[in-house]
Amino acid sequence: MSASGFVPPPYPYDRLDELKSVAAAHEGGMVDLSVGTPCDPPPPEVVAALGGSGAERGYPPSIGSAAYREAAAAWVERRLGASVAPSQVGACIGTKELVAGMPHWLRLRDPSRDTVLYPEISYPTYEMGAVLGGCRAVPVAVDDDWRIDLSSISAEDAGRALCLWVNTPGNPAGGLDDLDAAAEWGRAHGVPVLSDECYAEFTWDGPARTVLRSGSEGVLAVHSLSKRSNLAGARAGFYAGDAELVHYLQELRKHAGFMLPGPVQAAAVVAFGDDAHVDVQRERYRRRLEWGAELIGRRYGIDVALPGGGFYLWIPAPGGDAWGFASRLAEDLGVLVSPGEFYGPAGASHVRLAVVQPDDRLELVTERAQRAM
Repeated sequence: MSASGFVPPPYPYDRLDELKSVAAAHEGGMVDLSVGTPCDPPPPEVVAALGGSGAERGYPPSIGSAAYREAAAAWVERRLGASVAPSQVGACIGTKELVAGMPHWLRLRDPSRDTVLYPEISYPTYEMGAVLGGCRAVPVAVDDDWRIDLSSISAEDAGRALCLWVNTPGNPAGGLDDLDAAAEWGRAHGVPVLSDECYAEFTWDGPARTVLRSGSEGVLAVHSLSKRSNLAGARAGFYAGDAELVHYLQELRKHAGFMLPGPVQAAAVVAFGDDAHVDVQRERYRRRLEWGAELIGRRYGIDVALPGGGFYLWIPAPGGDAWGFASRLAEDLGVLVSPGEFYGPAGASHVRLAVVQPDDRLELVTERAQRAM
């Protein structure tokens, strides 16, 4: 029997299986720079807290423990320069589930609207969340610096919008949006602005940014410990901002059973309270970005710009053939990268390279490149 309803499309990274085989044929195996999976260790104190909290015995609070929300709010003030009350913070299980579920929940809140606005080159879950929620997914143009172009949003789309997603620093291209302008646009149009700020600690051009600096009315900031503290497997995140919207999400998520595990909440409190390990990680990623830009530039004659933030290189493919360049990197260097179409049709002429592998794996790529010269 064939399905008559929604058929999930292939997951983007599953489409790389053929290239994985090509890259893995190299001595030393494949060096996977396609997915932004942290490979460096989290702080030992955080790992210890995972196993020593005793919080596994009972159900954790869906909204996040008082300690969790207080730690998140303190981190926002300390590192991002914005003030938010712990009551305006809610826990989430990483942030991908929040991004994917938000259109459905917002449409329940306001059935008169049906449109999700998001950058045309961006994290694919913004679009997929709209699809899964039965909404219109409408991409918004980006400028030459990979920043969202608010002026390109039509009056019709603004009038139908459930939300506007912004992402700073941006995945995949590392652009830095004017978050104050985005908040102002949202308030003027009565549209919640959802600001994905998961790479904020890795902002290279100027200080880290948050939409909360312009006030909390009509906005949510979305954060995660996955990248900041190398805790992607723990799935610890939070949303913070508009008091009414946060309360709505907190109550809805209680009914749906979204609960961040208690041991993870305890470990996250430790992680939020420590900035030293993040400073070490920042230095690693900055050095690796410079390594990748220099290696690709020298080996293939491409001008690779360093991003405004994040740990991805957004590389123009020779001749605009992203899949061809991805194949060449797999064949030449045993490196797996992501073709830019994963992040929207407008990205089809680029590839994304994530500098997440440990230094010894990147040194292996350097050695391969030197042998191939």
